[in-house]
Amino acid sequence: MRIRSILAIKCAKCTSYLIKKLNRGSGVTLPGYVARIIDPRILSAMAEMVKEKTIVTMGTNGKTTTNSILYHALKAEGKKVIINRTGANMLNGIISAFVLASDKHCRLDADYACIEVDEIASVRVLPQLKPDCALLTNISRDQLDRFGEVDITFHKLKTAVTSVPNTKLIINCDDVLSYTLAAESENPFITYGISEQIFDDISRSEIRESIFCRSCGKKLEYDFFHYGQLGIYHCPSCGLERPEPDFTASEIELHDELYTFHMDGMDIHSTARTPYNIYNTLSAYAALNALEADRSHFQEMIETFDYGNNRESIFSINGARVQLHLAKNPIGFQQKISLVLKDKKPKDIIIQINDTYQDGEDVSWLWDVDFQYLADAQAATITTTGTRRHDMGLRLKYEDIPCDSTTNLRATVQERTENGTGNLYVIVNYSGLYSTNHMLTELEKAGKGGATA
Repeated sequence: MRIRSILAIKCAKCTSYLIKKLNRGSGVTLPGYVARIIDPRILSAMAEMVKEKTIVTMGTNGKTTTNSILYHALKAEGKKVIINRTGANMLNGIISAFVLASDKHCRLDADYACIEVDEIASVRVLPQLKPDCALLTNISRDQLDRFGEVDITFHKLKTAVTSVPNTKLIINCDDVLSYTLAAESENPFITYGISEQIFDDISRSEIRESIFCRSCGKKLEYDFFHYGQLGIYHCPSCGLERPEPDFTASEIELHDELYTFHMDGMDIHSTARTPYNIYNTLSAYAALNALEADRSHFQEMIETFDYGNNRESIFSINGARVQLHLAKNPIGFQQKISLVLKDKKPKDIIIQINDTYQDGEDVSWLWDVDFQYLADAQAATITTTGTRRHDMGLRLKYEDIPCDSTTNLRATVQERTENGTGNLYVIVNYSGLYSTNHMLTELEKAGKGGATA
């Protein structure tokens, strides 16, 4: 290894130590920045140390969960794996994951690297990583002020994958945008998809990112939608159609709030409570095949896998059941509404909407979500919070759904768990996720005799 690279790694490790020592954060981004300034080639140098293969996970929805499944699947086979588990998926965060995983001699002992990559960052990351495989979950609108229209995201991802023509793509062929991207690239690719209709009418509400054929411009026809633009499609003009996927899930059923399904000869009894996690499982399994990785313990692993990843967590506070869910874009929020509607019991709902850079400062996407369904959610109370709580309240007002607002989320949670229905849903967008999870964890511990925060 070059002296410059060694210096970059050591300085990054010192930076991480100081950040944690001074209690200035988690230290998962700045170390990567420091390393990159000292050695602009540091990511390439460290990626070359991975003994077997590197895979990146990209896409609008499902990146973190899918990447986590890949990580745990490889670990279950006894492999040493690098992952940016904190969700730091920009260039500096990815560099940090590599440099902080090195030993005191600046060497990396890893069989695989499973790296989640932000769509915009992909054009800088992939040429340096040169991954063996790239998994694409789907392409839809997200953070309008960062990504703009979905075509911008499409072209960023296409530029990224075509810069590494030997990288094999794992593509959701139910998403016409992802499939078209793969078809237009020269990369080898395999596909996955779900051929039976399993999503309900609420999930399939009209949020379509691409209803026109990218080849000829004619309107696509669908046999059915899963959700968003995902479904079984064909173009009546040029003949473009959703192909038969290389990997699929079938016999999908919901039992006691959990999904079971059949996949590649396995009957999976998963802990998935939401149908889109079937996609995440299927995509990860397809990716493991593309990596030619051992899958002997996959079924055992996935049947105990925690799909929540702090994004779908359940707490018990003051005797009430509290569910925390992340919803950061129209399709994701529609799925959460569908989940709420499946619960027929009375409930309280808190919705937190912020507008930080992480969330996207443009919250106009709220008007693309069919909140009208919440009128039938058996909600005793709906409360909005966050920096854009009034925008959320106005959106509900247009659907004639009563709500109140608060600036004190903690106090509202305490009040609802003490005096409410005993069934509380807390839905947050990105910047509020980890702080809310921490707060709910504290309240749960306090109720069990732990220290009061």
